[in-house]
Amino acid sequence: MGGGTPQSDAELLQAVREGNAAAYGQLYERHVAAARALARQLVRRAEVEDVVAESFTKILDLVGRGGGPESGFRTYLLTVVRRTVHDRSRVESRQVATGEIEEYDPGVPFVDPALVGLEKSLIAKAFLSLPERWRAVLWHIEVERRRPAEVAPLLGLSPNGVAALAYRAREGLRQAYLQMHLGSPPKHDCRPVLGKMGAYVRDGLTRRDAKEVDEHVGACEECNGVLLELTDVNRGLRVMVGPLIAGPIFGGYAATLAKSAAGGGGAGGPLRVFRRLWRWPRHQPAAMAGSMAVTVAVAAGLLLVADEKPIARPTAVVPVAGPPPFAGEPVPVPVPLQSEEPARVRPPARSPAKSPVTGPVTSREPGRARLRATVEALGSLVRARPGIVGLRVRNYGEAPSEELTALVDLPSGVTLVPPARHDDHDSVGTVDGWACRPSGHDARCARAPLAAGQGTALFLRVRVAAEAPEGAGPAVRIDSGPLHVTAQAEDGVRTTGAPARFATDGKVAVRAIGNSLLTCPETGEGCAEARGRRPGRRDNDLWPMTALDQDDSSGTGASSGAELSLPKGGKVVWAGLYWSASATTAGPIKVRPPGRRQYTLVKPDDVALRELPSGPVYQAYADVSELVAASQRNGTWWAADMPMEEGVSRHAGWSLVLIVTDPAEPYSQAMVLDAATVVGGPARRVRIPLGGLSPAAAPARVELVTWEGDADLKGDKVSLGSGALAPVGGDRDAANVFDESSTGAAQMTFGVDVDTVGAELGVDPGLTIATDKDVVLFGVAALSVRARS
Repeated sequence: MGGGTPQSDAELLQAVREGNAAAYGQLYERHVAAARALARQLVRRAEVEDVVAESFTKILDLVGRGGGPESGFRTYLLTVVRRTVHDRSRVESRQVATGEIEEYDPGVPFVDPALVGLEKSLIAKAFLSLPERWRAVLWHIEVERRRPAEVAPLLGLSPNGVAALAYRAREGLRQAYLQMHLGSPPKHDCRPVLGKMGAYVRDGLTRRDAKEVDEHVGACEECNGVLLELTDVNRGLRVMVGPLIAGPIFGGYAATLAKSAAGGGGAGGPLRVFRRLWRWPRHQPAAMAGSMAVTVAVAAGLLLVADEKPIARPTAVVPVAGPPPFAGEPVPVPVPLQSEEPARVRPPARSPAKSPVTGPVTSREPGRARLRATVEALGSLVRARPGIVGLRVRNYGEAPSEELTALVDLPSGVTLVPPARHDDHDSVGTVDGWACRPSGHDARCARAPLAAGQGTALFLRVRVAAEAPEGAGPAVRIDSGPLHVTAQAEDGVRTTGAPARFATDGKVAVRAIGNSLLTCPETGEGCAEARGRRPGRRDNDLWPMTALDQDDSSGTGASSGAELSLPKGGKVVWAGLYWSASATTAGPIKVRPPGRRQYTLVKPDDVALRELPSGPVYQAYADVSELVAASQRNGTWWAADMPMEEGVSRHAGWSLVLIVTDPAEPYSQAMVLDAATVVGGPARRVRIPLGGLSPAAAPARVELVTWEGDADLKGDKVSLGSGALAPVGGDRDAANVFDESSTGAAQMTFGVDVDTVGAELGVDPGLTIATDKDVVLFGVAALSVRARS
């Protein structure tokens, strides 16, 4: 081991295989900070060193027997740390006896149950198909965001060499990603375009070929999604591959690692490495006993000799007959999911089910709490708009936690909004037993102990200043007796997007109904056909629109109804009324619940003014949760007499958007986003981030409210990242979603669309709205998605 260029990880691993102990000490020095950073997210502070020592010992044993990594030591180590914590918890929870922990060589990611399906995403599969050296450089440069000079010693290259290797690896990842798409036969006209996309993102195409790609992706939602991922492959790696390797707590790991790198903390040299291994707990799985005896004996010998002397190659351990090595299948965690009730009602405590123990347990520590936390902006934090920051905490241990205290650190320019009702003095919000108070710029929240296996959610209303800087997202520190957990959101303030209006967790689902208050003249030729959605002049631009008055009241001039059907046994958690019209000013609207004869006047809480080619339009909103909850019945809801204008190219309509409990649904997350975004013209395609929702291929239901769509102008598309989606109602045409149809109304709803679509969310969820010819005001998106945590 000379004093020239530092040996790469691959060279050090080869030296370890040849019996050089000091080489493993160098690997320890290089990577122990990363192991500690991850272990600190998973176990108590007192256990961190034990987990780190056990993980390094396992890898030493595997490498000595000819297994283990070839060059990508860091990702391999993180996988072993996570698997080690999992195995320890299984033994401590008596799920398995110590002799039942199988031998394994973790050459594939250990998929956390909270992220099941992540390894099946195309970007993850493409990453895992790359050579190990390419995976290593991408992990360090793109995922951990290390500088080339920091990565150079690990790869045995100069900083320039690292940059060049990273460039080649990114290109290799793009090509592998494209091959994954081509492997699942694309449409005939997509294949030649997909073959050119790699060169397209490098600006390597001729002008003619580049124009061909531009024209195709402008009309093909699936290929546009591929292009977006190719051009932002770095984000795809961090969002998808980061959690795949480091688990759901990747954000906390990355933040802790960055702090340790800035602090420059060292490991203490190879001698201290083996002293730590010597103190490694003796109550670990019996399947590792033989290899540990060899390792500890070698470590003890090294205390008496110089670091540079080689060690004898460990004797191979004959594997115990049992299940095959772990191959990527998820292993269930030993705790149930969160409570089944919505988050704003405190869920009942539940105890984790215990599996029977078939063999003796040699040693067992008392059960203890283990906490995991996430904090995210729901939807987006948008400049000059209100929003919601969501905090979720789960106790996946075996014992109740102590009282929880959360310090929520908000980004610069983001402030807490006091509640409308001051039921709790100066509290900024109370959800699921949480009580929160301002703490300078931030919030300090407290809650009673969290039972084993229980989850809790807290949603804080915030306001984003118009000049708030873009940058880091909100962060949180959770303290519970000796437990300390931190988390930070990936995304902070944005200039565009859709903030959340309301959010909750539980056995919940979203619903929306609506109707128009304008229609074609009843005596007009072809109007009856248009109202019945038959081919013809199905477009409010082709008629002088007049007031529609459908109710039985003589006191209204314009009215329409929509049928609401709640889930069996369901209750209303939240309800919002939205209305929009072609007009310069907004105002109140009348609403009548099912079974009532009198209307209630509802004034707007918020109004958004926008400009369409046909002139100014508004979208108004009001919280009607109490009104709808008091009704709590199926039937026809009526709306009437909102400010509106008659004439050609005019629209006026309303929509009732709800979050309801549904006993038949799995535990889910639900939120409502206020978009009020013009789509079309210069902005033909708009992507709305869906921050705060479950990752990893989770099925979602989405209710969309859109104004000024035209049924006879085709080319309106909606996607959640997996291609254009067909709505449940109307013409059910994926290439013409905004066809003036609304859930709850049987006839044509001129200028109003209330649509339901369903799809699986990816790991970086987003809602894309695209139009070819039409210009619409996209108003609201309400989503419910099965929780994966």
